[in-house]
Amino acid sequence: MGPYKTTWERPSSTPGIPASPGSHRSSLPPTVNGYHASGTPAHPAETAHMSVRKSTGDSQNLGSSSPSKRQSKENTITINCVTFPHPDTMPEQQLLKPTEWSYCDYFWADKKDPQGNGTVAGFELLLQKQLKGKQMQKEMSEFIRERIKIEEDYAKNLAKLSQNSLASQEEGSLGEAWAQVKKSLADEAEVHLKFSAKLHSEVEKPLMNFRENFKKDMKKCDHHIADLRKQLASRYASVEKARKALTERQRDLEMKTQQLEIKLSNKTEEDIKKARRKSTQAGDDLMRCVDLYNQAQSKWFEEMVTTTLELERLEVERVEMIRQHLCQYTQLRHETDMFNQSTVEPVDQLLRKVDPAKDRELWVREHKTGNIRPVDMEI
Repeated sequence: MGPYKTTWERPSSTPGIPASPGSHRSSLPPTVNGYHASGTPAHPAETAHMSVRKSTGDSQNLGSSSPSKRQSKENTITINCVTFPHPDTMPEQQLLKPTEWSYCDYFWADKKDPQGNGTVAGFELLLQKQLKGKQMQKEMSEFIRERIKIEEDYAKNLAKLSQNSLASQEEGSLGEAWAQVKKSLADEAEVHLKFSAKLHSEVEKPLMNFRENFKKDMKKCDHHIADLRKQLASRYASVEKARKALTERQRDLEMKTQQLEIKLSNKTEEDIKKARRKSTQAGDDLMRCVDLYNQAQSKWFEEMVTTTLELERLEVERVEMIRQHLCQYTQLRHETDMFNQSTVEPVDQLLRKVDPAKDRELWVREHKTGNIRPVDMEI
């Protein structure tokens, strides 16, 4: 997105503007999908360092000493060195990505810092969102790690309990069912160990390792946009300096013109020519500075659009990645439930076979002491 060039025609008859066989070209921000190439949205936030500028009625005003030249209505407003369309004269702007709530449409202005008296750039808020997302991802990984520890401890306790000798002397079909209950604990312990191992390899580790160098990459991105913003601020300072110089040259030219009218000095006419040349040069310097400023703002705009769209893509990717791994967690959990169910099925089968009468028969056969009952004593 290159800067749009506008031709400034400067007729030689204008005081303070030298004749030029060609045209003076100055970059001005074009409109792109409702945005100027300066990267300005329709509604800038309230921030410090606000400057309202009026566009001149024609280019001949630069370097002119005529106080009768009228300026058009305000059409731009500069906030923190970024130029926005003035709210009162702002043309309707189309969003770059309508209906999508895209990052590239809503973070052009700076926002008041709730922690202090300064401001926070819109891009900085997006970076904070990215870094917060990375932190949330890390905390989720730590949460799963705690879940794994619980599973491991649970499995260890189940295995230990399965070796307990309590009620080991139970006999018969009930004794077989009881032995299977204890064995099922060992089987369940194995299921939970496998579950914890899969949680580590398929959920916790991917969450922890996703974008290991993310903070470093974000820092590079931050520095890149910050450097462009600093360059824009420097260009804006040059514009203001050139604007001030032009005002001083115009004031000097006007003063000398008035002296000529009342003939206060014989050298006034020569001084006027010199003052006119200086005023013209100051006008040229201002247009050159504005051109450089617009180029810097255009570059910042382009990089902002490209980078915010990349941050948007990264956020979508992060959310999708976490969603997929949490789905994997629930899938593993369902599988664990099914495996746990399979460990108690043999217990259910043996419990259905428990027969108190049969157990009594087996026990009596093994432990009977005699089946001859006592009778009454005879005299």
